[in-house]
Amino acid sequence: MGHEDGEDGVSTTTIDKAFEALYASDDHSLDTAASLLAADRGADAELARRGEEFVRTLWTRGWQPADLIRTARRELADEHVRALSALIKAETAGYERLPHRWQAQLDELADSTVRPTDRFSYATTVLELYRILVRLPRLDAVGPVPGEALPPAAAGEPRMLTRIRALLAKAEATGFPEEAEALTAKAQELMARHSLDEATLAAGAPSPETPGAIRIGVEPPYEQAKAILLDAVATANHCRAVWNEAYGFSTVVGFEADLDPVELLYTSLLVQGTAAMTRAEAEQRAGGRKRTKSFRQSFLLAYANRLGTRLSATSRRVAAETPTLLPALASRDLAVTNRTDELFPETRSTRVRAAWDEEGWTHGATAADKAGLHPDRRHLP
Repeated sequence: MGHEDGEDGVSTTTIDKAFEALYASDDHSLDTAASLLAADRGADAELARRGEEFVRTLWTRGWQPADLIRTARRELADEHVRALSALIKAETAGYERLPHRWQAQLDELADSTVRPTDRFSYATTVLELYRILVRLPRLDAVGPVPGEALPPAAAGEPRMLTRIRALLAKAEATGFPEEAEALTAKAQELMARHSLDEATLAAGAPSPETPGAIRIGVEPPYEQAKAILLDAVATANHCRAVWNEAYGFSTVVGFEADLDPVELLYTSLLVQGTAAMTRAEAEQRAGGRKRTKSFRQSFLLAYANRLGTRLSATSRRVAAETPTLLPALASRDLAVTNRTDELFPETRSTRVRAAWDEEGWTHGATAADKAGLHPDRRHLP
């Protein structure tokens, strides 16, 4: 027998019956459940409360706001992303402090003020979203969960990171390839020297710090080439990257001081590479040659491959300037490798799946050289 809870008349029977459809495989059950919810206005508050519970449970299962939004965008439609954004905002609003990097993810949430005018459409959207949420698997945690004890908040952004951010922003904005090359080279050199400074500190006064991890979205199209680029940036900066193709992200493992710079450099190189690819396509079309998907895939693969070589060369050059620190760097690299193996004991290599286009590869390699990191440049800002 059904019953009503509380003075507001929320019908838990309606909610319980409707939620049975979340585990059914047919859309007919979902339509029936949406009809039940549309007819019972008293169920609205409980519907939202249960949604917040789903989200809260996913935090404990290793998910973060950006991960959920990325999955909703891949699997569902804009209205679902807006509904999910509203849930995330409501659930996280009650915490005095949030884990590091969460606020930046919340700032990127979609506008959640628009909702369908009819109750059936809204109920359908919410149930379709909840059906995805309750089926998400556990992920390896890459940081604390809201509500847990958090380390002291840092006072502002590290000066080094601010400088790298500014250099890469200029590299993305300039229309002159040589200037972009110099700016990007300086950013990588700063990253390499900062990593060396951290190794110096660790060698002089060993600390209990262990490698951490962040997730970075690797979005279609051409996600395999993008994952290879991220791996190249991570490897050159004493980190490791593990790609999760199913959920559209790579987990980058490394010491805290290296993680944010890796994300910044990867994002900037992706922007620069995409712009270079667009220019190359325009040149090809102007010459009467139609470019294809295989051209773009080959372009980005060559871009990632060549940049990986050049980034690593810069890091090795900087490290060689202080050979006494090479054992400390090797020790930190080993710690990162061990932590990666702990988080992902069953990783496997994957073959590149891309149609070959020789002109795309050539143009991509050339673009990587222009974004490249020449070791002898001295006219840097």
